[in-house]
Amino acid sequence: MFKNLTLYRIGADWRPPIAKIEEALQRARFLECRPTQDMSVGWTEPRGEKHGALVEAVAGQWLLRFAIETRLLPASVIRREVNEKLAEIEATTGRKPGRLSAKEIREQVVAELLPRAFTKQAAVNVWIDPKARLLAIDTTAKAKLDEVLTGLIRSLDGLAVTLVQTRSSPGTAMAQWLAEREAPGHFDLDRECELKSTDDNQSAVRYSRHALDIAEIRKHVEAGKMPTRLGMLWTDKLSFVLTDTMQVKKIRFLDGVLKEPQGEDDDRFDADAAIVTGTLARLVPELIEALGGEAKSAQG
Repeated sequence: MFKNLTLYRIGADWRPPIAKIEEALQRARFLECRPTQDMSVGWTEPRGEKHGALVEAVAGQWLLRFAIETRLLPASVIRREVNEKLAEIEATTGRKPGRLSAKEIREQVVAELLPRAFTKQAAVNVWIDPKARLLAIDTTAKAKLDEVLTGLIRSLDGLAVTLVQTRSSPGTAMAQWLAEREAPGHFDLDRECELKSTDDNQSAVRYSRHALDIAEIRKHVEAGKMPTRLGMLWTDKLSFVLTDTMQVKKIRFLDGVLKEPQGEDDDRFDADAAIVTGTLARLVPELIEALGGEAKSAQG
């Protein structure tokens, strides 16, 4: 349900009832790309049932899903078609088209190719913890984050969010944990990390499926390399990778946390959603605390 988390704090003044959120999202429901449309975005059903609710409330947590559909038009295909038309015009008229004409021809080519282009769909899950004023988006890709945040702010009147920031930078904290071979609280070091030098060379060393409590890693830290990614375990519930930009990646719930479906008709959405969001709702504040607590600017 969630593989990544980019975390935001919701402004204290935003407290709409869930029925009002549903009404607002319905006005921006996802529709597939029209033949001449290169992209379409909007809200779709978190449960995956057509014409269902666009916001699901499970155990006090709210779940949304944002859909993004794009038409795939490779630049090489466009360039080839444009060059063929330019060559045809030059052969017919005896003159090379100017820059303005070339731009118009490119626009014409794109308009002609769009209806025949394949489409690609992606869905991004959104989790809102209204009591904690926390919003999490299941992606770390900037382009997708921008699309989802734009969709949220356009759809939900009065919504204001800021990235969660901690008093200690994640990079500094992770360096300390590696040097001490120990993470705080209920956290443990897992078997993955990446360290980069802070000079112009930007040299990097990566460890995958490797014990991190070794002298070699401490020497890299002492030499000035800073962790940019660190694999971590939390209690006996899940593993994840923390980045130096305070993003949580590669979330994996450990065996036994989520139950296997009992049959084809076993609808696990509510049960899994309650477990996943309930677990993450406990993880996030502990992670923030491990990083020195939340900065005042993020708390609002």
